[in-house]
Amino acid sequence: MRQLLRPAPVCAITGTGPLRAEHGHDPDAYVEIGSFTKVLTGTLLARLATADRIDPDDRLTRWLPAVPAGSDITLRQLADHTSGLPRLHPLPSATDPRDPYAALDAEEFDRVLRRLDEIALRPPGAGEEYSNLGYAVLGAALEAAGGGTYEDLLREYVLAPLGVGDVTARPPAERSLTARGLFGRPRAPWSMAGPILPAGGLWATPRAVAALVTGLLVDQVLGEPAASWQSAGELRWHNGATRDASVFAGAFPGTGVWAVVHRLAGRPAGTDRAGLKLLAEAKKATKEAAPQGR
Repeated sequence: MRQLLRPAPVCAITGTGPLRAEHGHDPDAYVEIGSFTKVLTGTLLARLATADRIDPDDRLTRWLPAVPAGSDITLRQLADHTSGLPRLHPLPSATDPRDPYAALDAEEFDRVLRRLDEIALRPPGAGEEYSNLGYAVLGAALEAAGGGTYEDLLREYVLAPLGVGDVTARPPAERSLTARGLFGRPRAPWSMAGPILPAGGLWATPRAVAALVTGLLVDQVLGEPAASWQSAGELRWHNGATRDASVFAGAFPGTGVWAVVHRLAGRPAGTDRAGLKLLAEAKKATKEAAPQGR
C-alpha cells in the first residue's frame, strides 16, 4: 500500500518579502523552537553581565555549590560550548527514548551537577563540544546569579527591552501548534520545562522569533550579538529541533537581510536549507534594490 505523505506545515518570514504560512502553519501560534532557546540564554548571560550581576568568566562553582569544588568551567565556556561537557546528560535507566528529557527533573539534575567532573569529556577550554547539558547548567547559574527563575529573568532583561512577547515555556493549549501523527492526532511534544529549559525548551510564535532576529541581529537593540549565536563568515544564525519541530533563523548583522523558517515534521536539515535559500534570495533582492552608482 502506498504511503501518503502530507506536506510539512511551514512558516517563512524575511525582511524583503511577504510572510508565508502553508499547510496548516500559523505565524501567531506557539511552536517549539528547540535550541534557538540557547540564543536567548546566551543573551541573558550578556545582559546580566552588563548589569554587573555576573561575570562571564566566573567559575561555575561561584554560583552552583553542588558542582565539585575543583571544577574550572566558566560561564563563558558553557555559552560557547567549550566547557568540555557532553551534548546530553548521562541518561538514567528510566529514560524514555520518546521523551529523552522527561527524567531530568530537579533531583536528577542535582546528581548530574555533583558529577560534572566525571561527566566532562575533556578539560574546559580544550575544544568545542556542542552541549545541551552545558546550557542547562548555564541556565541554573543564571538563575542563581539573577535571583529569579529563568523565565522571569529572560522577560526582565531580554524580552521586555526588545518589546517581544509570545515567548514562554508553557504556552496556552488553545494557541499551541504541534505536529500530527498518522491518523491526524496531535503528537505529544518532549518534556522540556524542567532544568533543560534554557537549552531548548521555549515556545514562541514565528512572528516573535522574527522580532528576536531583527532586534538582536539587525538592529542590535541590546548591543553586540551574544556568543550563543553560530557564525559563518558575516552570517549569524542558529537553528533548533525537537521531536517534531525545527527552526532556522539567521541574519547578516547591520543589514536588512534576515530570514526565519519554522516547520512541523519534516527533516531539520530541510528547514536549514530553506532558511539559507531565503537568506540568499533576500540578499540578492537587497542588492538589486540598492541605488546604483555611476
